[in-house]
Amino acid sequence: MLISLRPLARGLLAAPLLLAACSPLAKVLQQAEAGRVVITRPPVLTASGEAVPFEVVAKVPAAHLQKGVAYELLLRYRYEHGLREDTLGRLSFAPGNYVYDDEHKNLLVATQRFTIPNTPGRNPGELLAHAQVRELKKNGHTLRAPADVRVARGIADPARLVFREDTVLTLLPEQASNVMSGTRVLPFFFDEDQWFIRGYLGTNVQALEDLIDANQRTRRVLIIAGHSPDSTDAHNRLLASKRVRMLLYYYKQRVKNFSYLNKNEAIRFDTLAYVRKWDTFMQKVSASALKPDQQDSVVTVINDTKGAFETQEKALHRLSFFEYIDQYVYPVLRYGTVAVSYTAPNRYDSELYLLSKKIVDKQLEADALTPAELRYSATLTPLLAEKQRIYETAAATTGSWEAFHNLGVVLLLRAEKEPLPRVQQAYYRRAATNFTLAAHRQPSAEFFYHAATAYHRAGDRLEALQNYDYAIKQGGERPLLRKIFSDRAALEIEIGQPDEALRNLQYAGPSYQNALNTALIEVGREHYELAQEQYHLAQRLRPTAAAPIYGLAVVAARQQDEASLGMLLKQAVALDRRYAQRAVEDLEFQDYAQGKVFKDALR
Repeated sequence: MLISLRPLARGLLAAPLLLAACSPLAKVLQQAEAGRVVITRPPVLTASGEAVPFEVVAKVPAAHLQKGVAYELLLRYRYEHGLREDTLGRLSFAPGNYVYDDEHKNLLVATQRFTIPNTPGRNPGELLAHAQVRELKKNGHTLRAPADVRVARGIADPARLVFREDTVLTLLPEQASNVMSGTRVLPFFFDEDQWFIRGYLGTNVQALEDLIDANQRTRRVLIIAGHSPDSTDAHNRLLASKRVRMLLYYYKQRVKNFSYLNKNEAIRFDTLAYVRKWDTFMQKVSASALKPDQQDSVVTVINDTKGAFETQEKALHRLSFFEYIDQYVYPVLRYGTVAVSYTAPNRYDSELYLLSKKIVDKQLEADALTPAELRYSATLTPLLAEKQRIYETAAATTGSWEAFHNLGVVLLLRAEKEPLPRVQQAYYRRAATNFTLAAHRQPSAEFFYHAATAYHRAGDRLEALQNYDYAIKQGGERPLLRKIFSDRAALEIEIGQPDEALRNLQYAGPSYQNALNTALIEVGREHYELAQEQYHLAQRLRPTAAAPIYGLAVVAARQQDEASLGMLLKQAVALDRRYAQRAVEDLEFQDYAQGKVFKDALR
């Protein structure tokens, strides 16, 4: 915002300066203040995540310069109705701290960057400058101007303007079947160039142990493992075989020590190691967010590059989008899979609901029902609290991913009905934890995305970002991956990472949400023509939406086009009356709020 010396401020300065006209300091102060201009960049103080970085630029007449004396602006930010303030520092025109203005050689320019915390209590507030002149010698005199000058008002937080369309999460369908036999497939992932089983979060070690300890008669176990094509993982030709043997050894030892029904001698074990093959890699590429022509480029490189496996892999590095392959495809190729085929006695589903109530109330042991029957009983009651208790019991007793997932959905539904924000956030966090447990037991882009969504709603931004990353690495259908990239970009804008957001929006494809958020980034960068293009795109996608038109009004305010501002605001308010109050409170329009054009637009 551009600030110059107002008539009122001139009047406040005049009397004391005249009284001290004989003082050299007073003369310097008067000459400097006569043409002083102070601006902030960006024009409106704008938050970036948890901080508000900005630059203060001051211009003063060069005629004020006097040897041994420096003109300064003391900067502070005052908030909480003037009860509190942060001292930021000073902008000094001492020798070495200023340059001559390129356009007006009679003006000096001094620039300095500042940062204040982005907390709710600091908005509304105001950035104030207080002028003084100081003798540079030791114990020199100082003369201060009589009044503060307001440089900027309040803090604009783009995180509050980010648009995100929530995905509706629904309960997985539950069915109880008499046939309890089946095959359980458990994926494992290994660290780079390692074959040891990881025992921390993100593995299926506990799920495999629970399956063995359940003592269901096992007929066959199939163990498969592979490796990533990268040079670190693929240089060891025995790595995939070592991963297979490690999983096989772990399984047999668990059966030997903890299973009373199954014996290793009676189980058929089949193993398979994938070594230096491109099949799995190509499957992951085809299920990635890469564009069709980029996927074709990968196929071309693999097929047309002559030479050994290492030569083909190195050829991939020359692709412009190799960073995506390295970050989202390679890690999930360091895998192993254990598939267990087992049989269990059939069970009829009579009196499921009553039995489940007794299990929940600890009147019966959990094994009175199968895991599927216990989960199915939750569908027999319309009460969310009762559903929650059943799924909590199912999750605690069986550890199944279905129970964790549906418990997460129920907790989300309860959060949406909760009027207290603090309690609502607690439900969101609990939902996110259960989605995470489900996703690590049944890894897929969809389930990690559910976890990210819950963390995002809870305000746990770093946890949400990590789970968006996990979801993308899993690969999946293109519409789902595009939505994940869209929501991840929205989160990155909220935490002050606009460059990362733009990079991810390249994979998100065109949508109303992406157009609004891209425009928001471009406004922050002062790329107003690019912002207008995105707002027009959003307007074409949703002609009756007020948000794109309001965004164009903000751009008009930044470009000091009052006529366009009034016309656009009038259109936005006609579509949605809520934008009238928003415009009154919006810092972008503070220079126009008292004008006739602005007031007429809000009628």
